[in-house]
Amino acid sequence: MKIACVQMDIIFGEPEQNYQQVINYLTEAAANGAETIVLPEMWNTGYALTELGTLADSTNQTVELLKSFAKEHAVNIVGGSVSTQKNNGFYNTMYVVNKNGELVLEYDKAHRFGLMDEHIHLEEGDTLGTFKLDGTVYGGVICYDIRFPEWIRAQALNGAKLIFVSAEWPEARIDHWRILLQARAIENQCFIVAVNRVGSDPKNVFGGSTMVIAPWGEVRLDMQKDEGVGYVEINLDEVEEVRKRIPVFDDRREKLYEKFSKSINEVL
Repeated sequence: MKIACVQMDIIFGEPEQNYQQVINYLTEAAANGAETIVLPEMWNTGYALTELGTLADSTNQTVELLKSFAKEHAVNIVGGSVSTQKNNGFYNTMYVVNKNGELVLEYDKAHRFGLMDEHIHLEEGDTLGTFKLDGTVYGGVICYDIRFPEWIRAQALNGAKLIFVSAEWPEARIDHWRILLQARAIENQCFIVAVNRVGSDPKNVFGGSTMVIAPWGEVRLDMQKDEGVGYVEINLDEVEEVRKRIPVFDDRREKLYEKFSKSINEVL
């Protein structure tokens, strides 16, 4: 499978300009033979959280754009995430569309990041984020979600062989990004395809380092700070090969984990 990762600078608070940027990148990726194209987090508005009342997608503009492009070009699109307005609130929402133009995932970010005021402006999601493309199970998470290994493990336990991560991860903590992604790949014995943005907004500089990591932990793609589209070919058969080499999933002790799964507040 040929995957295209779009590492782009997001224009703060300018949805229409960002939509045009994304169309251009999608067109480039499709022309270069990508089968699945992956976008970064909150690419329609950036972190203009105080302006979501006028900027967030409340009309399904994003979904219709992705569905139309995917069908016309016969590509799968992991649509990163966009700010959305629905259910009387604002959300950080990942859309995934298959090559037939069908929406197969609508996932709202499960863990809100307080340092960027998400807990003030955004509602939290409560769905797992697994989906199917061409008969294979995948997972999708957004940025801060990767700091919760139990959440990524839940996707792997539900059959995900590859987990897509879309992010706006600041440069100040880019070492954490790299280490966490490799850890999530190794401990779950799956591919991680993680797309971050570059550039800056009024409060942050972002670190790029879009990466594709194999189930054994090897980095297959690292875009550093380069803006543009990165390509990688992967073979999902590697997942089962690695899981046979070290049968982590067979050796899990779920009843033991349940016994000690109390929260810190319960323990104290």
